[in-house]
Amino acid sequence: MIDNLAIGLVLGLIGIGVVGILVSGIRNVINGKSDLKRVGIMGVPVAVFAISYASLGTANQAGVATMLFMIGVMLVGIVITGTRGTFKF
Repeated sequence: MIDNLAIGLVLGLIGIGVVGILVSGIRNVINGKSDLKRVGIMGVPVAVFAISYASLGTANQAGVATMLFMIGVMLVGIVITGTRGTFKF
């Protein structure tokens, strides 16, 4: 019983945090402190998860697929920025 309550409270806190981040991001875009593209890039994992969930059918498989995709994108980004920094492109 207490496990279900604790998990529910944690999910609620995560939800409150996500809503706070969204509101802060929207406010910064409206005030001109942030660029819309930079704030919008935070939606990429959500879009990847939605696509993988639609194609795979379960949240567990979609979560793992999203994680693997994002790790792959991160590695490619590290290689590109490292190459740019090394060869001064």
